[in-house]
Amino acid sequence: MRGEGTKKLMPHTMSRMGDVLAGFHAAWGFESDSVVIRYERGIRTPKLFQALGERRVPLEAIEGVTLTPGRRGTVVLRAELRPGADPLMEAAAGQLKESSDPYRLVLPAERETLAEYYADELRALLTESGPAERHLVAPPETPLQFKAYDGKAGFDGTAVSFRWFWTGASSAKWKAGDQRFPVGELSGVEWRSPEVFEGHLRLLRRDDGAPLAQADQDPAAVVFGLGYGPVHESLPFAAAVLAAVRTSAPVPAISAAGRRDPADIAERIRHLGELHQAGLVTDEEFSSKKAELLSEL
Repeated sequence: MRGEGTKKLMPHTMSRMGDVLAGFHAAWGFESDSVVIRYERGIRTPKLFQALGERRVPLEAIEGVTLTPGRRGTVVLRAELRPGADPLMEAAAGQLKESSDPYRLVLPAERETLAEYYADELRALLTESGPAERHLVAPPETPLQFKAYDGKAGFDGTAVSFRWFWTGASSAKWKAGDQRFPVGELSGVEWRSPEVFEGHLRLLRRDDGAPLAQADQDPAAVVFGLGYGPVHESLPFAAAVLAAVRTSAPVPAISAAGRRDPADIAERIRHLGELHQAGLVTDEEFSSKKAELLSEL
């Protein structure tokens, strides 16, 4: 990495740069068309950074760069992304703590001059602003999974699955059974940080005008709690689902030519029977739900 005196020697272009600006917990690599952010895996590095590992941010995704004083003898270089450019930040919806912002690079105050140089170089190349029409930063890779308070959430890139825990899940969720949602049936996600009251991940379905139930009663949601659904697991999960939803086509309605998978129906009936035997579902509810499932074959 070049020293402070390099500022006068560097050309005012990033096309010849392969420079790396290292700060606390991360390093920014400057390329001709993007900034590559590599996060450390140290014990003091925020877990979200460790989960992300590396992010390539195209210059067209950035609309501004700031350099401000930080705490305890530091300065903070920050890339301001265009709204909608990054599925992670879109899913976070402003709920991340400052220390977990993946676009903040904290450096010692004595390196302010060098940071200022890179900020100026970067600003000179930015040409886009305003909302992005599509995601420009790649989402976290699938498959992904995490444990919520009331169930286990999984995403394989094409569908989200919720499998309920005997301890934690409400009777409404037990009666509905384990869930599977193809991304084509979804319109978005709602992530509420586990670090605030009533944290949860809810899947928003297309053409569903019904009022949203409380997350603990909604089979399309999992709820967080102390130690469950941590930010570094649930937020990348939400971002990956959101990115898949944005690029998917709606799933057509089930017809005679496109019934649900019989194996899936059989599994749900088996699960329903277990609930019935455990006394969590009445005889009437069991018969009604079983008939409803059989009608989908």
